[in-house]
Amino acid sequence: MIQLIPNTPNNIVAFRATGEITKENYQNVVFPEIERLLNHINHINFLLVLDTELENFTTGAWIQDALLGLKNIAKWNRAAIVTDSDTIISFTNGFSYIVPGEFKGFKKSEYDEAITWVSEEAL
Repeated sequence: MIQLIPNTPNNIVAFRATGEITKENYQNVVFPEIERLLNHINHINFLLVLDTELENFTTGAWIQDALLGLKNIAKWNRAAIVTDSDTIISFTNGFSYIVPGEFKGFKKSEYDEAITWVSEEAL
C-alpha cells in the first residue's frame, strides 16, 4: 500500500510504500496528491520512502508509475527516493541524466535530509 506521509512541507508530496503496491494505490492516493500539488505550485516535488521490495509492485503499479512520470514529464522539479537499497539509490541518482528535474536517492537514516532537499526550490 502507499500512504501519504503527514506533516511534511506544503510544497511536496510524500509517500510511504509498504507491502504490496497496486495500480489502485496510484489512482487513489498518488495521483490525487500530485494533482493537488500541481494546482498549488505547478511543479512536482516528490518523496517516496520504500519500506517494501520492488518485487511487491504489481505490473499495474509499474504501469501507473510510468504514466505518472510521462504525463508530467515537464513538471518534475525534485524527487527523492528513501531506501536502504544501494541499487535503487544508484538508479535514482542516474535518472537526472535522462529526464527533466533532479532525482536523488537517500538512505533511510537520511530521511530528514531528503525532506529538506526535496522541499528546496531547484527551478
